[in-house]
Amino acid sequence: MSALRFVALGDSLTEGVGDPVDGAWRGWAALLADGLSGGPVEFHNLAVSGARTRDVAERQCAPGLALRPDVVSVVAGVNDTLRGSFDIRTVAACLDEVCGAFAAQGAVLLTACLPDPGAMLGLPGLLGGPLARRQRAVNAVVHALSERYGAVHLHAHDEPWIAQRSMWSVDRLHPGERGHRQFAARFHALLAREGVATGPAPSTEPRLPPPTAAAGLRWMATAGTGWIVRRCTDLVPQLLRLAGEELHHRLRGTRVRLDRRAANAVGAALAALSPSPAPAPRGQVLLLPTGTNRTGVPGVACAAEARSAARTTAITG
Repeated sequence: MSALRFVALGDSLTEGVGDPVDGAWRGWAALLADGLSGGPVEFHNLAVSGARTRDVAERQCAPGLALRPDVVSVVAGVNDTLRGSFDIRTVAACLDEVCGAFAAQGAVLLTACLPDPGAMLGLPGLLGGPLARRQRAVNAVVHALSERYGAVHLHAHDEPWIAQRSMWSVDRLHPGERGHRQFAARFHALLAREGVATGPAPSTEPRLPPPTAAAGLRWMATAGTGWIVRRCTDLVPQLLRLAGEELHHRLRGTRVRLDRRAANAVGAALAALSPSPAPAPRGQVLLLPTGTNRTGVPGVACAAEARSAARTTAITG
């Protein structure tokens, strides 16, 4: 029996940051790989901490395609929102390029929309508002591309479980062990429903306790401030300008203009994409029923949201 091949692309979320095991990061993708098949699974994690969508397209896509995966996850975009160079057209073009390439190979594509980093960090509204608007734009693009390529999509933006503090690591930006287990279990449930995942579901029971509030304060006082400065150096001046704009529109009662402008930018980014070719037929084992909407987000809902808003592990089973 040939091994099912699973390739994971993305940033620190998929790399496994926040879920340390034996001196290395494990993460949701590795947990999911364990349950994809009752037989052998060949798992390749190409995700890199700090990667933006352009990095995924330029550095991870080609090596991933060369592996010819049966299942591939493409989860990225949060790091784009934390840069002064944020451009939703670039995000859309890069994600479209990656998703389209793997769909053309016939791989089952996994995607997810994520919560905005400002909310996770607890930023005040004037600073968090612009970041939330950016993340909504990224999520709207991901929804649209998930529909376009028939992806198995995990909606993890505003689900109740995602807001539970116990799901997140001490830095508040990466899932802890509980969060990674939830991501793995929920992806597995979606794949099992489609007949793709045939192995045991990942356990949601953690081995370690969640971080305490005191641990969070220690992290912020030591490593946290430096981490945020390094991640957001080019963002801070722009974020202050955006906060001023946010305050201006809030006082005038015209914040809807900011939402409308972001929605128009998403629409333009999606309109600029080339027509997608028909995806290659999948193998018999992974072929999903025709007519299945695997994203769980109808096309009308996607459009409405848009308008309103390398480790390699061989696993045997």
